[in-house]
Amino acid sequence: MSRPQYITMGGAPEGFDARLVLAEAAKSGGAVCHIARDDRRMAQMAEALRVFAPDMPVFTFPGWDCLPFDRVSPNPDISAARMATLAALTHGMPSQYVLLTTMSAAMQKVPARDILRDPAFTARVGTRVDEAALRQFLVRMGFSQSPTVMEPGDYAIRGGIIDIFPPGDGGPVRLDLFGDMLDGARRFDPATQRTTEKLEMVELAPVSEV
Repeated sequence: MSRPQYITMGGAPEGFDARLVLAEAAKSGGAVCHIARDDRRMAQMAEALRVFAPDMPVFTFPGWDCLPFDRVSPNPDISAARMATLAALTHGMPSQYVLLTTMSAAMQKVPARDILRDPAFTARVGTRVDEAALRQFLVRMGFSQSPTVMEPGDYAIRGGIIDIFPPGDGGPVRLDLFGDMLDGARRFDPATQRTTEKLEMVELAPVSEV
């Protein structure tokens, strides 16, 4: 396994720096991690990459919006985005992609790969689901129960229907249970409650790093 190469890039005009990142990705044929100065520059890089290479997978890993010892927890959306990227890095990524992060996020400690690999919940339509074990998993992995799911980290239970908003951009999922059998699963729009995608399998990752 070849050792990673570290490149310090400076003085590139905004927008053109995305072309340099893509050129490095083409040269290496693998993954490239770009460390931006702050969240604003990371967002600009992500937008430029979408313009120059819309087919290139781009993952973002933002830093917390609070200090490590603050009494205020990080924004749920930021925590979910971080966990979605960490889960993807742990369970498998495309052969070529760009990972965008910031100086503060790169210096912050993250859970070990083994810790992220083990805590996962998987259920396939037509198989049995241990509802009590699912409830325990959701609480242990940082999810919070609410009347309706509106943001990543929420879950709601109404009889045989369980709504869960996992980390990532996919949106919330709805599990339809018939007894202890998973009768159906789908993604839905939390604002309209309309189905956006039918699922055959549901995989849940932790929503909190703690």
